[in-house]
Amino acid sequence: MIASPNIWNWPDVYEAENRAQDVTGEIEAVLRDLTPWAGRDVVDVGCGTGFHLPLFAREARSVVGVEPHPPLIERARHRVAGSAVRVLRGTADRLPLEDCSADVVHARTAYFFGPGCGPGITEAMRVLRPGGVVVVVDLDATVDPYGGWMRRDLPHYDPLTVERFFAAQGFDLRRVRTRWSFADREEAAAVLGIEFSPRVAAHALRQFTGTSVEVGYRVHTRRRPQGLETA
Repeated sequence: MIASPNIWNWPDVYEAENRAQDVTGEIEAVLRDLTPWAGRDVVDVGCGTGFHLPLFAREARSVVGVEPHPPLIERARHRVAGSAVRVLRGTADRLPLEDCSADVVHARTAYFFGPGCGPGITEAMRVLRPGGVVVVVDLDATVDPYGGWMRRDLPHYDPLTVERFFAAQGFDLRRVRTRWSFADREEAAAVLGIEFSPRVAAHALRQFTGTSVEVGYRVHTRRRPQGLETA
């Protein structure tokens, strides 16, 4: 299990970040196109405080959130209290679910960051039914300005290597441009402060005015084969 210092250490700021992300619903539209979930069984891997669970629960047949960090599990369970959504403790490479028990396995900026996440891909394919889809939503570091801040903060991170890894694993790729919109500059500074080093966070805040910034995402999808097809 690899810690996620942003949400683990600053869950309230991360909640503000979640609210600020993709205010025009571009990612949701792409997900609905690539892997609709109405009437289906959905697993959200690395669900954190459960921010995306209600979105799926409104239309899915069932929703399970999987999260390794107990304080976040508690928050997620509180968020979906009174609903049929389940939040279980587990990791991406050891999902607490039966074989062929899900139609959609969703992970957003959690665990699936490229080379090294093979065990999680194997687990996702195990719990998917034939025809089911694993969908990985991650930040696109090729899209500025946010991607430039990522590359500045993580000089050894090569987004093209990540894309080649997912392509080699049989994933398709859809790029999505979104807009983050913060309540005010103070909230923007707080969010950038948990995502980047102090030097890069200060640089990022100087690079845009107002309360909105463009952020690119990659949506990687892989379908479990049906019938006589081979994985």
